[in-house]
Amino acid sequence: MREAIEELLADYAEAIDDGALERWPGFFTADGEYQIITRESHDAGLPIGILYCDSRGMMEDRVRALRTANIYEPHSYRHLLSRPRFEPQGEGFAVRSNFCVYRIAQDGDTVTFATGRYLDRIVRDGGALRFSSRRVVLDSRRVDILLVLPL
Repeated sequence: MREAIEELLADYAEAIDDGALERWPGFFTADGEYQIITRESHDAGLPIGILYCDSRGMMEDRVRALRTANIYEPHSYRHLLSRPRFEPQGEGFAVRSNFCVYRIAQDGDTVTFATGRYLDRIVRDGGALRFSSRRVVLDSRRVDILLVLPL
């Protein structure tokens, strides 16, 4: 099972890093949740985050908006992922992994954009592993205004 979970995490990061954002919602169950929240808010039990999607449909809408309506400086990401820790939980798995995301601007300028941890609930859905929930907990409460792509 470890290999299948690691493949899901790597495929997710690769899709975002390669700019294949249309693939992003497909990593989630139909009612999957995606949230970006600061560690400070997460540790305090505060529910408000920076970004929240409560279904695959919301994620698809976000991708459409990124492609057609939003105006932002073109850039890309490169994820570095830690080895995940996981344990069975009901019908799925609770998974925790760390990440570092670099942002690469059009001119080649590269900066450390975000670090933190993923807190995931992964389930088998239609023969594939998918996220029923992915909480992105950022180490810093200082968030760049250019947070437009999923992490």
